[in-house]
Amino acid sequence: MRDLKIPDQRHPEKAHRPDNAQPKKPDWIRVKAPTSKGYMDTHKIMREHKLVTVCEEAGCPNAGECWSQGHATMMIMGEICTRGCTFCNVATGRPDELDVFEPGRVADAVQKLGLKHVVITSVDRDDLEDGGAEHFAMTIRAVRKRSPETTIEILTPDFLKCDPSALETVVEAKPDVFNHNLETVPGLYQEVRPGARYFHSLRLLQRVKELDPTMFTKSGIMVGLGEKRPEVLQVMDDMRAADIDFMTIGQYLQPTPKHHRVAEFVTPDEFKSYEKAAINKGFLMVSATPLTRSSYHAGDDFARLRANRLAKLGRA
Repeated sequence: MRDLKIPDQRHPEKAHRPDNAQPKKPDWIRVKAPTSKGYMDTHKIMREHKLVTVCEEAGCPNAGECWSQGHATMMIMGEICTRGCTFCNVATGRPDELDVFEPGRVADAVQKLGLKHVVITSVDRDDLEDGGAEHFAMTIRAVRKRSPETTIEILTPDFLKCDPSALETVVEAKPDVFNHNLETVPGLYQEVRPGARYFHSLRLLQRVKELDPTMFTKSGIMVGLGEKRPEVLQVMDDMRAADIDFMTIGQYLQPTPKHHRVAEFVTPDEFKSYEKAAINKGFLMVSATPLTRSSYHAGDDFARLRANRLAKLGRA
């Protein structure tokens, strides 16, 4: 197993406050510890190929289930992010140089795991002129060459400080799904996602559709950060205005006492209500449960997403 990271080394600027502890977790948010052989086999392949996964770095609660099935979300361009979002457990600091051999190692791991669908994400790399766009494209092309039948979903940074051509580079590499998370409602951006801009992220996803209308787009938010229901419904409307196909909604979990506190644990019934509202607003796919994460059940969801588009076209 990997070494545990010392929480005090993460986000030192976020001072501990006595009121920053999360409320007691309800039963519906609890998951079993990973112990299966499948989990250990996936862990071994990740270590052999010297790959980073967001499952580990972000402390995903679904890692045990996904890795037991041989599914892992690859996190390229290192494990150090140039941003300091208050919800995120990925380390912030000065990243290392890009590893030009990483795309090939990702492709090797995808082939060895026999993945039918892979999710590839990254840290934010504001230190790079193109934000890592070409590295994303190289990784997509490497996976395509080694595993041509594998569908590819990417979860990208916002390329906020880059020329518009950076986004074009990624779209031209033809991922099957382009995902970029809005993360929260605009009113919480300054507190939760201070290095990002809500409408820039929204426009990024809209631009993907303009560049390639056939490409599926996806975005997600967390709830339980202090948002109100009307704000969540407005985000849904904003996403639909940007022609986003797939929305995910999951419960925010506080990684350490130094991170943004959990304001509430949203009930499963409220998640069902959000799902119904999103479907009524026209999304092709919605995943809204307490444990929903961007890449959770991504392969199965992609198959449903594609089927839903075909059904919609058939009704047109």
